[in-house]
Amino acid sequence: MKTTILFVVLLASVTFAKPQPGLPFLLIWPTARSTALAEAMTGLADDPDAAFFNPAGLAFQSGIGATASYASWLPGLIPDLHYAYAACHWSPPKRIVGVDGLAVALDVGYLNMSDYWVHTYEFPDRPPDAWDGVLGATISVPVSRAVGVGLKAKFVHSSLVPTWVWKSMPELGIDAGGTGSTWAADVGALWKPSTQFSLGGSVANLGPGISYTSSGEHDPLPTVLRLGACWTPVSNKYVRINVLPEFDKLLVGMFFDTADTKTFGQELQTELRDAWKSLGVEITGFDLITLRLGYFEDMSWERGGLVFEDNDQEYRHNIYDILTRSGLGTLKSIGLCWGFGIGYRDYFRFDVSSDAAIYDFPTSNWKLSLVANDIAGGIRALKQGHKPWEE
Repeated sequence: MKTTILFVVLLASVTFAKPQPGLPFLLIWPTARSTALAEAMTGLADDPDAAFFNPAGLAFQSGIGATASYASWLPGLIPDLHYAYAACHWSPPKRIVGVDGLAVALDVGYLNMSDYWVHTYEFPDRPPDAWDGVLGATISVPVSRAVGVGLKAKFVHSSLVPTWVWKSMPELGIDAGGTGSTWAADVGALWKPSTQFSLGGSVANLGPGISYTSSGEHDPLPTVLRLGACWTPVSNKYVRINVLPEFDKLLVGMFFDTADTKTFGQELQTELRDAWKSLGVEITGFDLITLRLGYFEDMSWERGGLVFEDNDQEYRHNIYDILTRSGLGTLKSIGLCWGFGIGYRDYFRFDVSSDAAIYDFPTSNWKLSLVANDIAGGIRALKQGHKPWEE
């Protein structure tokens, strides 16, 4: 009961908080596969990065698995931003833990901003000490053959403004600040009634916020609700197709109306429009090669969607606008993500992706990932000379 009350209080506190959250790096899509699918992973969650999207997915994974990713992140925005992510999980045998299907995982995310201050303020000889990092621990268990639940606790540290910046700029009148730490939690559930369909939901980044100043003023965490599904209309020895719709809503600042001029219905309509919507399609051939394509729209932070030009002005629209309105102008761009994977069955895989097209500025945004699921099972299959295309 106390846990339920705490969850509700934390959820309510971020829903009506001020609109701008801190620590946006916690929302960076961590792996190449999730990026290619425009983050539509909550309803699938079958890789180690389930620890990020939906911790309940680990309850349906076997053995030991791991993933590692790297990206030179959005160099068109700020040069020399580097993002890395790694996760590993273990599903111990029932004879060890006494629970069938229990899984544990560790994951870590790291955004290096060390050269940001050098490029922006021309301090060429300063140490690389501007960064954000998060370390998480997850536990997941099945509550039935078709339902799994998961809980994740994480520690977050942010060195947003290095101490030497204040010392180099005494005119600011600030002696310290710009560094903070906090904790957060994620919860998730996954329902898999059949091999062709699954439905998942999670709430990520529930926590007290972070303070960068001695005054103790807190910025709210980027608490996000994720709802996703996975439909597999085709699955045989030649091809498997996954269709992945997802709806994500940043809960910070929901229903925050300083002018108090909107009705609840108007506010709800705005919130639904501002939600992040994704649709991913994944096609795997012969358990060897996978092609991925994702569509993404975010009206609140102006990413993705469909951009039209009308009278020399650009306007961003979503799918609903296209279906209900006419005369929008000339289509200029579509918020597409894409990528591919090369691997051996579902055991080992190398993934590449890009989501550069969802941004309004020219950039590259390549992400590379190595993935291993049930490492022991994959090694056994290799030793047996298993060839999926000959089945």
